Amino acid sequence: MLSVQVGLALAVGLIDDIGAEGAAWLRLAWAAVLLLVVVRPRRSDFPRRTLGACVLLGVVTGGVTLLFMASLARLPLGTASALEFLGPLGVAVARGRGGTKVWPVLAAAGVLLLTQPWEGGVDLLGVGFALAAACCWAAYILLTQHVGDGVAGIKALAVTMPVAALTATVVAGPSTFGRLTPEILVYGIGLAVLLPVVPFTLELLALRRLTTSAFGTLMSLEPAFALVVGLVLLHQVPDVLAVAGIAFVVTAGIGAARTGARQVSPAALAER
Repeated sequence: MLSVQVGLALAVGLIDDIGAEGAAWLRLAWAAVLLLVVVRPRRSDFPRRTLGACVLLGVVTGGVTLLFMASLARLPLGTASALEFLGPLGVAVARGRGGTKVWPVLAAAGVLLLTQPWEGGVDLLGVGFALAAACCWAAYILLTQHVGDGVAGIKALAVTMPVAALTATVVAGPSTFGRLTPEILVYGIGLAVLLPVVPFTLELLALRRLTTSAFGTLMSLEPAFALVVGLVLLHQVPDVLAVAGIAFVVTAGIGAARTGARQVSPAALAER
């Protein structure tokens, strides 16, 4: 989570140079190169059905990256992260066994406090991008669990990340290539390591070893991480209502995750 939020905060500085979509594309492109060089996947490593899931996961990964960077161009980091977190919250609620009705209500209250529509200053397009990223993140979690169960190690990332980079290239490539400089390209390598290489690798390994209850409870803290990183690195000072809204979303995420458990996967048991 720390790697994700620091990487996002540093990527915000690129938006003025190459745009939100360009910043997303640069991170994904370098991540794809790094993972292909390090992992060097082979076709025999992937069952046919799992390979198809890897490709789909790559498209979803590209989508969540592009959409979230677009939201960051219009919203504070803490607000955008809390809205995006509604995706995994929805997965936890859908898998919940009991007490599931209270968590969506609590999360909805948190969203209202974050966006404060009664003030009339909310960027609706930014909110829309963040909510679309939330849908992609929900799909990302489900597909990552499926792929992590079917492919050993981190080989799946060497397929999903190039697909994500190609997806981003179709959307952002033509408008970005002419704005790149050697300095921006070098900066992009560091960003790619911070996000997505390190966190996506750790999430894949974590989802293979943890129940969704444990993983979701930990990930529920991400909006709080975003609030702190946004304050320290971007000097985005939230008001009291925004802090309360993030607290509501975090609480809803923890509560929903603890009622939506999954047993540790067979792949993780085999690795042990």
